[in-house]
Amino acid sequence: MDYEKVKEQFKSKYSRALVTGGAGFIGSHIIEELLDMGIDVISVDNYSAGKMENIRPFLGNKHFTNVNCDITDHKKLREFFPGVDIVFHEAASKKNICLKDPRRDLEVNGTGAYNLLSLSKEFKIKKFMHASTGSVYGEAKLFPQNEDHPLEPVSYYGVSKLAGERYAKAFERLYNIDTTVLRYFHVYGPRQESGEYGGVVSIFIRNLIQNERPIIFGDGNQERSFTYVKDVVKANIFTATMDKTKGEVYNCASGINVTINELCQSLIEIFQLKDKIQPIYKDWVLGDIKKFDISNEKLKKLGFSFEVEFEEGLRETVEWMRKHFKMESE
Repeated sequence: MDYEKVKEQFKSKYSRALVTGGAGFIGSHIIEELLDMGIDVISVDNYSAGKMENIRPFLGNKHFTNVNCDITDHKKLREFFPGVDIVFHEAASKKNICLKDPRRDLEVNGTGAYNLLSLSKEFKIKKFMHASTGSVYGEAKLFPQNEDHPLEPVSYYGVSKLAGERYAKAFERLYNIDTTVLRYFHVYGPRQESGEYGGVVSIFIRNLIQNERPIIFGDGNQERSFTYVKDVVKANIFTATMDKTKGEVYNCASGINVTINELCQSLIEIFQLKDKIQPIYKDWVLGDIKKFDISNEKLKKLGFSFEVEFEEGLRETVEWMRKHFKMESE
């Protein structure tokens, strides 16, 4: 994959992007890449999960516009669509939140997606990139899981994200909108939330920085396909440039299978705490998936490649988080 060539193709097709969840983990990385390419970017975030610190480096950039807006507010959202030619829909109600407020989860992941698609239709955007999740599959029945695997989500989050996917497909079929769905799997990297609603990688790193024992729910043998955030950004830019991705769904996963136990031990070794700290085991979490074995062949057949090795990505994330915590404490 010649990514520099891909970026040139992207710049020849698009000039103004709207990124929902722009102050969030993945959204802010997409914005960073777009700004580096000289694309005008509108970041839409209601800051329920996004953080100003994630976009602070962009505030002085003449190509960047920061908007505080909830994607469920169709009227306000409409103000920011004139001139937009590509949408990256990254905003979502996270899986952890869906158990506390499933109605809000549906509003964000279902109604929010509908609002963005209806406005994309109205303003004739060229491309709609929809971020989805492996949770739409539910508990796997066939391995490896490809995009044709049955969709039987076992969490409210999986159901609401599937609703967003279906809206994207419906708008593609009914109105010929160029939509592409990327299903994310356990994305990790710098800027990932490390609090209660964060990802397991960043939570474990925070635990170890603070000399705390990581908590593993279940026996730790559940498998995940961890994917570095920079690879996810490249997958978005790559698929957005290709006409053949219209109406398609792709697993956006590294294909590297890692158990939670293996993740924990890898981080303990990076921190050189092997003989000092070991995890605590607690009961399974409702709706947790035991095994992810993901096929990314469909994306790779387009010519895309995941480039960041797991340990390399972990070390870069640890380095960023150590610096982040140091800065916070000063």
